[in-house]
Amino acid sequence: MNLQPDAEVVTLVTGRLGQIILNRPRALNALNHGMIRRIDTALRAWACDDSVSAVLIRGTGERGLCAGGDIRAIHEDVRTGGGASPAFWRDEYRLNALIARYGKPYVALMDGIVMGGGVGVSAHGGVRIVTERTTLAMPETTIGFLTDVGGTYLLSRAPGELGTHMALTSAAIGAGDAVACGLADHFVPSADLGALTAELASGDVAGVVAAFARPVPPGKLTGERGWIDACYSAETVEEIVERLLGDGAEEAKRAAELVSARSPTALKVTLRALRLARGLGSLEEALDQEYRVACAMPSAPDLVEGIRAQVIDKDRSPRWSPARLEEVSERDVDRFFAPLGEHELGLSAGPG
Repeated sequence: MNLQPDAEVVTLVTGRLGQIILNRPRALNALNHGMIRRIDTALRAWACDDSVSAVLIRGTGERGLCAGGDIRAIHEDVRTGGGASPAFWRDEYRLNALIARYGKPYVALMDGIVMGGGVGVSAHGGVRIVTERTTLAMPETTIGFLTDVGGTYLLSRAPGELGTHMALTSAAIGAGDAVACGLADHFVPSADLGALTAELASGDVAGVVAAFARPVPPGKLTGERGWIDACYSAETVEEIVERLLGDGAEEAKRAAELVSARSPTALKVTLRALRLARGLGSLEEALDQEYRVACAMPSAPDLVEGIRAQVIDKDRSPRWSPARLEEVSERDVDRFFAPLGEHELGLSAGPG
């Protein structure tokens, strides 16, 4: 594939390495539908190309790999009742599953900001590299949405309740915690990424990564497992907040403040999805579940309001509806998990 400098996704082959370069630096490489399709097309082509032995994904610009999905486009679509968002999520989640099952080494350079959909195109890969600049988060509850792109599968399998803490607070973590939570594998200084990429053209992924990898810096969350596991093991969001407030640790109090600022509906839906994901046997089943919930989210007011407050008007003062956790019943949560019939994503049923 030839270099296309003006494309939002640049694809090229250097030696035996196929490179996918997210190229929307002004939007922090946020993923739109066309970009998702372009990545999917490149991966499927290279899967059948014997001259390509490994794939790498990286972002342009100095700020990060990818800030997530293009939520401005989702906001406009949902606000106007356009109905395009389910098609975007369908193709995005299928891409996440393709990356997770890719038959060749898939190297993700998780440098800088890696959030939401950016986690989806990196953390499902086989070789996940973080740097001292990595800032990783699943910020969906901040905008009234659920942890998605396979995030419920990944976070439900993090040690103890670390994943629940990440999902409900939307808090960002660095390189050490990303490795500790099972979201990354190796640490390479950002200054070495160019040389690493050049060496990967030889096709010897394991040897090259081993040569460039450095000791993973210590994270923060592992040392806080005591209060995190004790508080987030509660069965309801209300009890989680109560335990956080009563724990006594300053970090627990701060976590309670973060959780309390998120969408009550999104919090309860996300906690249900995480708990259910623990019992699911595959990423595909979790993505199928996330798709049901995602398709139901536009029917609630919090998604449009959350994006408005965080991205459109940037007043950071969302008016959630319902505004209190106690006003969101179990029956309210149930409807987000209702089967979609012929509109199911269907990944767990087999290749599609």
